[in-house]
Amino acid sequence: MKKGTGLVHIYYGNGKGKTTTGMGLSIRAAGYGYKVLLYQFMKNNKTSERKVLEKVENITIIDGKEQVKFSFQMTPEEKEEQRKFYNEEFQRITAKAVEEHYDVLFMDETIYTVSAGLLDEALVLDFLRNKPENLEVILTGNTPSEEMIALADYVSEIGMIKHPYQKGQAARNGIEK
Repeated sequence: MKKGTGLVHIYYGNGKGKTTTGMGLSIRAAGYGYKVLLYQFMKNNKTSERKVLEKVENITIIDGKEQVKFSFQMTPEEKEEQRKFYNEEFQRITAKAVEEHYDVLFMDETIYTVSAGLLDEALVLDFLRNKPENLEVILTGNTPSEEMIALADYVSEIGMIKHPYQKGQAARNGIEK
């Protein structure tokens, strides 16, 4: 990637498609020959899209911790343990992206992890301010802060108008999970 071309993308909201958008952009970048590093916060290591992306040349996926509970189900002790883990993971992932000269870094659910109190927003903001100028960064989640939005170059809100979940439809393999 040319020097100075790395921008920051935020895809957020309550609608379906944030992760899918980031995955699509990752595939496009890999198809062009860019090195892509991908990490998913708050998700298990078995999402359907990973099965395909693991086969794509130029995409490296870092496994996360198997998520057992939603953040609202965690005890204060579990939340503190997760916060420590995710802060360390964030630093490890961003260091790898910088040291190994990745072109694209996609950190799925970073924004949700911050808003759930499980990742220090100051770490994320500091990284965005000081990232290599040629590193493209993709973040997804639900409610980014104004400061995070101000640091981004692309900000797209994906809103739900209608979703089968509202009628009791469970998440389907290959479509929602």
